[in-house]
Amino acid sequence: MKKNLVYAQSGGVTPVINATACGVIEKAREHGDKIGKIYAGKDGILGVLREELIDTSRENKTAITGLRHTPGGAFGSCRYKLKGIQENQREYERLVDVFRAHNIGYFLYNGGGDSSDTAHKVSQISQKMGFPVQCIGVPKTIDNDLPVTDNSPGFGSVAKYVAVSTIEASLDVESMASSSTKVFVLEVMGRHAGWIAAAAGLAAREEGDPPHIILLPEVRFKQREFLKKVKHAVENYGYCTIVVSEGVQDSRGKFLADAGTRDAFGHAQLGGVAPVVANLVRDKLGYKYHWAVSDYLQRAARHIASKTDVEQAYAVGAAAVELALAGKSGVMPVIKRVSNSPYRWKIGETTLGRVANVEKKIPKSYITTDGFGITAAARRYLAPLIQGEDYPPYGRDGLPKYVRMKKVLAKKKLDEFDV
Repeated sequence: MKKNLVYAQSGGVTPVINATACGVIEKAREHGDKIGKIYAGKDGILGVLREELIDTSRENKTAITGLRHTPGGAFGSCRYKLKGIQENQREYERLVDVFRAHNIGYFLYNGGGDSSDTAHKVSQISQKMGFPVQCIGVPKTIDNDLPVTDNSPGFGSVAKYVAVSTIEASLDVESMASSSTKVFVLEVMGRHAGWIAAAAGLAAREEGDPPHIILLPEVRFKQREFLKKVKHAVENYGYCTIVVSEGVQDSRGKFLADAGTRDAFGHAQLGGVAPVVANLVRDKLGYKYHWAVSDYLQRAARHIASKTDVEQAYAVGAAAVELALAGKSGVMPVIKRVSNSPYRWKIGETTLGRVANVEKKIPKSYITTDGFGITAAARRYLAPLIQGEDYPPYGRDGLPKYVRMKKVLAKKKLDEFDV
């Protein structure tokens, strides 16, 4: 009997995670002689635990194709981390029970480091329980902090959005700076790795171009040097644009925006670093300021996605299916850079053990000596990732034509399970 496949999305979504879903489903449909049903977990791994499996055969070809240009997580995602097998074997056994009940032979988990860890553990426990399932991790994270892979699908589009937003907002500030706002602070995501903030540096083409200051988690915040840099920018260029990563830390290693709470993964809940930085500028230098938080906008902006990113996101989804059909398990497709100029890339693979819970941070060679900018080496790495446009189709109303899934669930075969 042909084995069935289940795909699940995990964690914060990206502008192109659905392009990966499209790659998975279209490639799996091509192999209908080897793969039976193609399911998607409703709301990620929670849907698998609850036996809420979306039957993608109920979605027509046009809808699946439309996933390639639709933001969000079409099948639902979640922030739910399975604990270690010894701590909570019950949940791992439940996953295998669901796999057995629905004849699942392939489990594709689309997420970041935590998700890679989960897929790795599921691969191990399924073997022990006598129902081996081929588990493939599928890379995704806007933070670009996955190791081994050259870059993470989702990052290139967010990088493009942030760089463009930095240019556009700065032109606005510059035009009013003589009589109004002189300092603009843009907060972007990035808890421990500052790749997104660094990408804003692509906006600066000439001396004096914004952003004038980039604050990265990799560089401890030094108030005196920072304020001196702000003052220099205002006095020389008339205004100052600052891009700050949410995970910037002070000299003691404490997040500037630590709200004192924890999220579902046990990480410190950050309460917003932009107002902290902006208020410091006001209190110490007296400049009028404005701040903004890109927040969900940066990871939902499919309308300005990088073509390179869309193509890579689709490619890792298709490659994940091919790896599964090749008999692989406990592995992940990764992007390998072949050359910078011209930019060329290919798909390789790595083991999940090398990816799980490992964060890739910005190397020192990518950060300027003063800690407030990016080097030429960083630009060479970043620039190809934002290349090209892949606009979604637009309707007569002037709005993008995004798709929604029907999300028809397969019939349950097991008892209810509390998560």
